[in-house]
Amino acid sequence: MTTVLIVDDEPQILRALQINLHAHGYTVVPAANGTAALLAAQTHPIDVVVLDLGLPDMDGLEVIAGLRGWSDVPIIVLSARHGSHDKVEALDAGADDYVTKPFGLDELLARLRAASRRAGTTTAEPLVETAEFTVDLANKKVTRAGEAVRMTPTEWSVLELLVRNPGRLVSQQQILSEVWGPAYAKETHYLRVYMAQLRRKLERDPANPVHLLTEAGMGYRFAP
Repeated sequence: MTTVLIVDDEPQILRALQINLHAHGYTVVPAANGTAALLAAQTHPIDVVVLDLGLPDMDGLEVIAGLRGWSDVPIIVLSARHGSHDKVEALDAGADDYVTKPFGLDELLARLRAASRRAGTTTAEPLVETAEFTVDLANKKVTRAGEAVRMTPTEWSVLELLVRNPGRLVSQQQILSEVWGPAYAKETHYLRVYMAQLRRKLERDPANPVHLLTEAGMGYRFAP
């Protein structure tokens, strides 16, 4: 049975979707805000997400970003925002489909069936733990000895790329291109500075790292 996470702050829509999807054989996990949605996605085996963008605690785009930090689960945006810019922004953020309100149940069911066929999700663990620190990919947080570690957006982007490829060599050019952009693919000094900052924040002995490793002349490797 396919499990659908429904994220919408309108109680009547949430209730109607629960009743109708259940009647068509779906298991429904409801969430009325973004925080509840991210928590539900970590604690339930979700197959498809149906997401409203206008949530009370965060924008739906932030929910997409949180999910995409660790999961490839299909995301169908269900929103009253009709502008093409909104659709492009949601799809670029990682959504798989976009349905505007008001919507027909038959159309939504067809989109759910298509998303379920594409699913075949590969979901990484939302929490990556080492002996020194823990990376929460879903909520974009890092803790060390139980305390939150302050990260700049660039530091997080570098760390996330490494953590999502445990044990694999990630080349300098790949990190620079993905984090700074293709025009910076040769600016290796940027990378050395940020890796040094990450080691100071996360490694017990930054001069002798055991988790954020350098492969001389090639790139970096994350050892869990």
